[in-house]
Amino acid sequence: MTFFKTSLFAALFTTTAFVIHPALAAENFGKTYQPVAPVGQTQTQVVYYRDASNTAGGAAHIYVDNEFHDALLPGGYTVFCLAPGKHNLGAYQNDAPQYRGKEQGYNVEMSGGQTYFVRVSSTMNAVPEARTRVQAEKDLAGLREQTHVLSRASSVEACKNLAPQYKDYTLSGDVMFRFSKGNEKGVSAQGRQAVKDLVATIKRENVELKQIQVIGHTDAIGSDRSNYALGLKRAQTVRTMLAENGLPARLMTATSVGSNEPVVNDCDASSKSALVSCLAPNRRVVVRVSGDQNVTAPAQK
Repeated sequence: MTFFKTSLFAALFTTTAFVIHPALAAENFGKTYQPVAPVGQTQTQVVYYRDASNTAGGAAHIYVDNEFHDALLPGGYTVFCLAPGKHNLGAYQNDAPQYRGKEQGYNVEMSGGQTYFVRVSSTMNAVPEARTRVQAEKDLAGLREQTHVLSRASSVEACKNLAPQYKDYTLSGDVMFRFSKGNEKGVSAQGRQAVKDLVATIKRENVELKQIQVIGHTDAIGSDRSNYALGLKRAQTVRTMLAENGLPARLMTATSVGSNEPVVNDCDASSKSALVSCLAPNRRVVVRVSGDQNVTAPAQK
């Protein structure tokens, strides 16, 4: 079982099912999902995920072209690339070596330069559910990358992502919200004006909007769970306010990275108030806009 990263997980693998003890679950996940950058015409990209609410049975074994790729736990996702063309995708339980069900799956013709989003079926049917990017990225908010196994699928390639075509706009958490608050009642008058100004800037700088992701960031004061929840609440509040000020809600998703992406790391404060002040840059909401930029031609001399 060399595809497991530790002998501990190898000991947990059986010929009938892949079972993870709950105490180990947190060790099986990596980074929180962020929108994937596009790939070139020589590759096709797949984002395969399992809802956190889909808890039926053990791991969902992901097969690509009838070869094992990953084992998704509830709340996990995997991203991989393939050569363009016809491929077979499937998710299975009761995955004994002679289990014939894994010859089923979903045959699909995949085009170069495209990203496909598929979700493990809520009924644990082998055939995945195809999702649009907008649908999927609402589901993917807060999901974590599955990291405990290595792929055995020979057709899977490392993704050669193109440079992402987006621009980040940052709202200061301290300007937007009262300390530790995240709902709209906790938004300051200055924060409401900042959102109005941001909407005007986004409309001025983009001739066409394609996707808007609102990402909540917190400082590291408090638990990981509470920081994630606060970041998500703030992102959801800002998303609502952006929509109220004229940006299309259908293009927007809200997510949180909690305190996982700090701007400031080296605060050596002598008091809590000094620490809170030093960590202020980490408390922010980032509005990531994908669109066609409004480029102004240079003036002739």
